[in-house]
Amino acid sequence: MEKLFYGNHMRIGVLGGGQLGRMLIQSAMSYDARIEVMENALDAPSAHLAHHFVKGDITAYDDVLRFGSDKTIITVEIENVNIEALETLEKQGVKVFPQPRVLRIIKDKGLQKEFYAAHNIPTPPFRLVNNAKEARQELDFLPFFQKLRTGGYDGKGVRKITTVNELDDDFDAPTVLEKFVDFEKELSVIVARNEEGQVVTYPLVECEFSPKLNLVEFLFSPADVSCELERSAAELGRSIIEKLDMVGILAVELFLTKEGDLLVNEIAPRPHNSGHHTIECNYTSQFEQHLRSITNQALGNTDIILPGVMVNLLGADGYEGDAIYDGMNEFMAQKGVYFHVYGKSTTKPHRKMGHVTVVHDSLLEAKRLARIIKDKVKVIA
Repeated sequence: MEKLFYGNHMRIGVLGGGQLGRMLIQSAMSYDARIEVMENALDAPSAHLAHHFVKGDITAYDDVLRFGSDKTIITVEIENVNIEALETLEKQGVKVFPQPRVLRIIKDKGLQKEFYAAHNIPTPPFRLVNNAKEARQELDFLPFFQKLRTGGYDGKGVRKITTVNELDDDFDAPTVLEKFVDFEKELSVIVARNEEGQVVTYPLVECEFSPKLNLVEFLFSPADVSCELERSAAELGRSIIEKLDMVGILAVELFLTKEGDLLVNEIAPRPHNSGHHTIECNYTSQFEQHLRSITNQALGNTDIILPGVMVNLLGADGYEGDAIYDGMNEFMAQKGVYFHVYGKSTTKPHRKMGHVTVVHDSLLEAKRLARIIKDKVKVIA
């Protein structure tokens, strides 16, 4: 009899209780998979949906070790976890996916860049510095993006430096200096791999960022690119996950240069904002695919059912407090519009509070409606 991932015999633990964990649980419910979560906040988005919720610090060795000791599988919804504890659990026979050695590489943007260089993976030119003083000695490299090696997320810990006057002591820590790329588009390909080595890739998507917040504002599926470029992106994603020998789901963020080349910006070893559309747009969502991959099940079909656009719902400027989703009701009866509210009780400016996916036979029409929704739906207090 095949071992399936549902039922009481398999205990799946997730480190992190945010919206990614919440959507993973929602997908797991279809298979009666029991998801247990550890997070420090009792009101975390995953807290009330988890089969079992534990309050604890995912960066603390003892907390992670205690939480994981009785689990069959441990996975993460964020990279900032205690890797030493995961390594101990792995030695004790707990399956940890993605593997701790993979998390160690990806958690540190400097190690990421060195991995690309060692494996001939195309990426923008970069330099590594240890502090603000060393950064000031790299003026011949301008313009560049300065990125904290660890701790940055959702546009935080990243800034564009064009002149020496923009360098200060705010980033007085180990950073990556990444040469500015004059790109045509920002793209993302999601790839999944199970223990048996089966690999699947999702169709390439196009990301439109907010220049103010450095966050994805819109995501378009499929990307408006050639079939040849689509194949190249899929091959690049497959190559990276195989060279990492990683089990799980991996988001590969890409630059398409003006010359038509693909360069890897960053990778994320977990469900990702650039894959939320797959819940409605594709036959298998990224969340179900992640569950399938870490439990070594057959991976699902990734074809597009309908073109779509994903819009992030962010906390509006000037509002902080109990969240109100103003304007949502106007679009709830609209065909092809799907709201996902993350269950965060309080809002603040630019906090990710939910997303909307718009599907339509015409991607152009989906884009038109998505832009209207972005303008009219506000998360206020």
